[in-house]
Amino acid sequence: MIKEKRKLKKYTQEKMSQLLGISLRQYVRIDNEEDLPRRDVLRNLIIELDLTNEEIGAYIRKMTKNIA
Repeated sequence: MIKEKRKLKKYTQEKMSQLLGISLRQYVRIDNEEDLPRRDVLRNLIIELDLTNEEIGAYIRKMTKNIA
């Protein structure tokens, strides 16, 4: 879902990593849904991608299932 929203905004992974203040490698893991971002990064991700409450909830539920 994050990757799709990023592509709709026409942002590259590199641009997103810069906007979020994290490494490109770290962002790629988030984009590929391999890693749940820290709270501050998640907050900025929500802002940059205009995520709705429903999208945020679905993303967090999916990621916590993947991690557990």
